[in-house]
Amino acid sequence: TVTEYEGHALSVLKECELQAFDGVVCVGGDGSVSEVVHGLLLKAQIDAGKDTDYIPTPVRAPVPLGVIPAGTANILAHTLYGIKHAVTATLHIVMGHIQPVDVCTFSTPSKLLRFGFSAMFGFGARTLALAEKHRWMPSNQRKDFAFIKTLADLKPEECELSFLPVQIPQEDSHENDRKKKEKIKKKGSKDQWHKIQGHFLNVSIMAIPCLCSMAPRGLAPNTRLNNGSMALIVVQNTSRTEFIKHLKRYASIKNQFNFPFVETYTVQEVKVQPRLKSGLDAKENTYLNAASAEGNYPWNIDGDLLQEASEVHVRVHPQLINLYGVNTDDLERSQATCNCI
Repeated sequence: TVTEYEGHALSVLKECELQAFDGVVCVGGDGSVSEVVHGLLLKAQIDAGKDTDYIPTPVRAPVPLGVIPAGTANILAHTLYGIKHAVTATLHIVMGHIQPVDVCTFSTPSKLLRFGFSAMFGFGARTLALAEKHRWMPSNQRKDFAFIKTLADLKPEECELSFLPVQIPQEDSHENDRKKKEKIKKKGSKDQWHKIQGHFLNVSIMAIPCLCSMAPRGLAPNTRLNNGSMALIVVQNTSRTEFIKHLKRYASIKNQFNFPFVETYTVQEVKVQPRLKSGLDAKENTYLNAASAEGNYPWNIDGDLLQEASEVHVRVHPQLINLYGVNTDDLERSQATCNCI
């Protein structure tokens, strides 16, 4: 099927009997792939009789998905194959290389927004929102324009972040491990939630490393395709100069998180609660309305723009979908020179 409009792939997948197929292949960019992933998983929930407004334990997608890159960034394809190359992607699909991958649910208190792999709130979302308002421009030009304009108008978002950290047992310390587990049991699950609030330039929540040409080590290099956790990357308010230094490091071998204003966490769940602003001046209202209607905040979920005013709850669900591809960690350890093998 050749899609003709946004949401077309979702409509087609909702009507499909997926059990009749061995797999699904998407040729497109990150936006198209994101829609197909969401459609596959949403269809699986509908077929399983799940309430699609609230899905604490979603069922797995019934068929694997292949991704052939045909967009600009192609983050998922780059993460799966270690390279943005249509022939390499096709060979992985033909050879049946299957990789289970973690997926997130993005929800408000009243509804499911999306299945996806990554999200940005703040700078990354504002940049996308501004680019979407200038779709009449060529793709690369509007993205460059939106990036520079958002950087020039750099403003933090005031919000509260609640997150449930992953409990990582330390090796060579069995006694401490035992005590920690006992302590966790006594405290109960509610007490494990951590909260931070303040003004943040950007908040990234990623269940996969998110490799691309601009960030060859990944936007979240410390996470993996299927380790059952997410990377929460919080950039506190800082000067424009320092923020640019942080951004430039994504393209280098230096640690982009080695700044006093950047905090990273390994988490299972995250809740982002924006604090709505009142009494804004005209310039700030213009800035907000460039992204969305008044009171809403933009989210960049896998390259797609969503607008929400309420709290967004993000959960990771281990190995929820099978994708054609390999673990790029294995590629790095391999002596083979071809990424297809």
